[in-house]
Amino acid sequence: MTAELVRGQNHPLSRSRVEIRVSAGTPVLALAFVGDDAGRLPGPEAVAHPGARALAGLEVPGEVSGRHRFTVDLDAVGPAVHRVALLLVLPPGGPVRFGAVPASYLAVAEPDGAEIAGYTLDGLDSETAVVALELYRRQGAWKVRAVGQGYADGLGALLADAGLPGPTAVALAAQVTTAAAPAPTAPVAAEAASTGAAPAVAALGEGGPGGAAPTVPQGVRVSPDAPSGVPAAPGPYAGTPGSASGDGAPTISYAHPRRRPTSAEPPEPAPRRAQAPGPGEPPRPVAGDAAGWSMEERLYNQVWGMFEDLARTVAAYRSAVEFADARMDRELDEALSDPRHRLGGSGNAARDVARGRRDELVDRARAVLDRDLAQLVAEAEVVEPALPAPYARWDNPVWHDGRAALPEESPLALRLGDLHLPERPDLRIPMLMRLPLERGIWIDNGRTGSEAAMTMDTDRLRRAAMDMAVAHAVRLLAVHPGDRFSVHVIDAAGAGAASLAPLVRSGVLAGPPAAGPGGVTETLAALTRRVDLVQMALRAGAPEDLPPDVDTAGQLLIVHDFPHGFDDRAVTQLRYLADEGPAVGVHLLMVADRDEASAYGPLLDPLWRSLMRLSPVPDDHLADPWVGHHWIFEPDLPPRGSQVMDRALDRIAAARRGPRP
Repeated sequence: MTAELVRGQNHPLSRSRVEIRVSAGTPVLALAFVGDDAGRLPGPEAVAHPGARALAGLEVPGEVSGRHRFTVDLDAVGPAVHRVALLLVLPPGGPVRFGAVPASYLAVAEPDGAEIAGYTLDGLDSETAVVALELYRRQGAWKVRAVGQGYADGLGALLADAGLPGPTAVALAAQVTTAAAPAPTAPVAAEAASTGAAPAVAALGEGGPGGAAPTVPQGVRVSPDAPSGVPAAPGPYAGTPGSASGDGAPTISYAHPRRRPTSAEPPEPAPRRAQAPGPGEPPRPVAGDAAGWSMEERLYNQVWGMFEDLARTVAAYRSAVEFADARMDRELDEALSDPRHRLGGSGNAARDVARGRRDELVDRARAVLDRDLAQLVAEAEVVEPALPAPYARWDNPVWHDGRAALPEESPLALRLGDLHLPERPDLRIPMLMRLPLERGIWIDNGRTGSEAAMTMDTDRLRRAAMDMAVAHAVRLLAVHPGDRFSVHVIDAAGAGAASLAPLVRSGVLAGPPAAGPGGVTETLAALTRRVDLVQMALRAGAPEDLPPDVDTAGQLLIVHDFPHGFDDRAVTQLRYLADEGPAVGVHLLMVADRDEASAYGPLLDPLWRSLMRLSPVPDDHLADPWVGHHWIFEPDLPPRGSQVMDRALDRIAAARRGPRP
């Protein structure tokens, strides 16, 4: 099965010999370069281009074409090579930017033809040269990463950023593009002039060509390539071939609905290693040692890579133990089934041999696991202190600086807690959820079946769940600009008053917590109306024409003790908000016990399945279908007795009041 990658995501390579296939939206030149352990170009001789097509282990095509195919032998590239980057360059005389042509698709495949990973290179605008993807070595294993890093200033800027001196990069880029420039033919030019041919499909930016971008409600996900603020359509790609803009011109959006728009600014430089490791030593970890356009994105991708590495190394260890146990059982069965062993007294010796072989294999697997875990622990020790506030634990110093102001831009993701596995409980990987939230969160305040939940008093468990919900709400507000979110609370019975006190006291709520059936009805009706109005405005292509009483900020609804105070109509509205709300900036955070809602029967099953379930105590309910692990989730809560959350709320309230005159 092909892994569909998005920008920054990586995937392991099980083969050392792979084929790279390029299906470009326009004729392009395919180049490659190899880099050292820091990813840098050692010199112009490390670039494969039409004038020097071959490097050790690879040979690039020499012609300009819309389709390319070439093989990379990673065993032959040499021990000094840690990165093989694939570049796509627009040739002279062709389109002036990648944003004006359909998106290219790249695939890394096995030599027999089966695709391993694919990547749609979308989200580009003024770029003329781009690092499409890279094969890189990490801890002795090769992976593929979707990069999508473009350069508006062309190949020279790309090579200079990769490590070549400026004059050398410019000279090499001129040599490459000159050699690749196609010779124009008179018949083709004459045909184009006589027919007035134009591209049948144009990728339009926000607001249409030459127009101002419309005002879109905050928190509403809009396709960056769609005209007039049309919301992104569901599916692997936003937009539908043949859809029409306001002027009737057909358009296709190649934006991935879960990807943020690509900035035209160059990426931040990768961090430099303070000191290279000695011979035989593992690479010394560095915070931000991943691809990305900003340090925040680099750290996000690095955390994801640590999660993948932990999942794989533990899966390999568990598989080795299972194999060793199965082999020992088989050998013991064979020994016991042989009458000679039973009668001759050699059965004990056969059992000892079988157990010894099992222990030897397990010890070897454990040694590999310990080596990999030690490297991940070292990486976590440098990454955790460097995380920005959205990714950091509440006890991180970044949260305790009273002078810290609210950010000017929304973050990429939000930390919900930590994940770990029994093989190394002290190795905690941050659980980050991409923003804007595409699904609601359900904090289970019932008996989840975990040991921690079963031993906790019911009232304490419910209080812990509500405290966790409030902490998530405060974090969400504190890592966004001051006017980006409005928070509503439904607490029909008033049982969450103690936990909600910080939010009420600071004045950051949109209104007092809704109580009783009347409060439930009023709050749900208002948010349902907002979803309906924003959807209609976006369909009409006029998001700026919303009624003045509609709050264009993102909305977060906290529901405590569901289904208390809910009738059938309220339940239907809540399901509607959970399904339709995230696409237009309305997000749900529920604190509930599923057993207490059992009276509604299967009616609510789709609601529970649509939400991400979390627990207020450590629990292993998060199943990983990729490798079969059950990850242990542990919530991240402010330290007991700490004032960190109150200080964060004070900053939020001050930002909303604005500067004093």
